[in-house]
Amino acid sequence: MKLYSAVHDQSIHFHILESKTKTRIKQHMVNPDSGEEVAGGEIQKGYEVERGTFVLLEDKELQTLEPKASRDIEITRFVPNGRVSHLWYDRPYYLGPGADDAAYFAFVEALRSQNREGIARWVMRKKAYVGALRVNGDYLSLITLKHAEEVLSEHELPAPHARGLTEKELKMAEELVRALEGAFDPKEFRDEYRDRVMELIHAKSKGRRPTLHAVKSKRATASLADDLAKSLAALKRGSREKERKIA
Repeated sequence: MKLYSAVHDQSIHFHILESKTKTRIKQHMVNPDSGEEVAGGEIQKGYEVERGTFVLLEDKELQTLEPKASRDIEITRFVPNGRVSHLWYDRPYYLGPGADDAAYFAFVEALRSQNREGIARWVMRKKAYVGALRVNGDYLSLITLKHAEEVLSEHELPAPHARGLTEKELKMAEELVRALEGAFDPKEFRDEYRDRVMELIHAKSKGRRPTLHAVKSKRATASLADDLAKSLAALKRGSREKERKIA
């Protein structure tokens, strides 16, 4: 089987230029006390165990601790679909068929019919991973999972207030859920900041100076009830405006 990244980075990456010459600036390691540049051979890794105290580590020492390289994906168990919380999800991959297509698609159908997903381990780029192996359409997806020490339990959150919900709060919450019920459309969720930056870059590359409008910040509301009330009011206004346009 072959592993393919299911997402690609769309972040905007800028180059650092000198303002006068517009040439790229190189970054160097500098001693903050002397201001002198430090050569690559004089750089060493250190882990700060307490303020000002470091445990020094050699590259050779760290290399001996790296997981053994392997192309195998080991499935350790199968669990019911949905058993792994989305809190653990990290990065998705597609796991495509290799030489034996028949065995691959038979495995896809077995997972689908039994409503199961696998828990897998593998090594990639000198790092050990654990992931959830799931059916995605007619293919398999492999989602890397965070490690146990990275995910906080809900029990670590502040204790909820003892005050019970009022009938008004519960009614507004239920009304909001009903009003926004619908299908998930990923096309609705674009990176709006990235779109605005790319629009600015495109305009400036064409010699235009677009008019910029700062995004208005939202005022903090006093309570959840206020949030629900404002959300419902906005939905009702939008519905009335839509009806007027149709009429």
